[in-house]
Amino acid sequence: MVTAKKLSKFDTKIFLSTIEGGRKIEAFSKKQAVFVQGDSSDAAFYIQEGKVKLTVVSKIGKEATIGILNKGDFFGEGCLTGQHLRLCSAIAMTDCSVMKIEKNSMLEVLHREHAFSDMFVAYLLTRNIRYEEDLVDQLFNSSEKRLARILLLLAHFGKDGKPETVIPKMSQETLAEMIGTTRSRVSFFMNRFRKLGFIDYQTGDALRVHSSLLNVVLHD
Repeated sequence: MVTAKKLSKFDTKIFLSTIEGGRKIEAFSKKQAVFVQGDSSDAAFYIQEGKVKLTVVSKIGKEATIGILNKGDFFGEGCLTGQHLRLCSAIAMTDCSVMKIEKNSMLEVLHREHAFSDMFVAYLLTRNIRYEEDLVDQLFNSSEKRLARILLLLAHFGKDGKPETVIPKMSQETLAEMIGTTRSRVSFFMNRFRKLGFIDYQTGDALRVHSSLLNVVLHD
């Protein structure tokens, strides 16, 4: 219990700001690349503000979105395990403030600061569980349920704290890539969700997600 309390009080943003050398804050405008697939992998990143999209491109040029990251998320940590080249691209979905931490500095602080390394390992384990859930969702659930689930995840339903019910504008093509279906199917289900009152569009095409959308996920 004591360890859990210590971890819950650990402020990652404040701690990272105290690292001496090997880090810098960078601003990225919407649609700007933080790094692209094939770049040298020499640093990890921490999102201070904004959202970042991870995408991959196949050898035949097909692009797929593999993740949406938010404030407080890490990415690019593959460099810590000997990954020499980026396996995906990281693109700012909104204006972002991102902390870049050089590989050696990140490794040093992970070895030196136990509270930080405990938090980082817990973060990676939680994210791996999410990836496993994504795989199960892809294998066994309908495209309608997969779409409902990804919208709820983007709105942070089920996480501690108040849900972020408004999602910035996101193309139906991106949603289709994330759940493995066609844009036309996404359009059909989004219209259906809107008519049922599960979602509604705000100024600038931002999307508000209501908790009633859970009914789609929970319904057999």
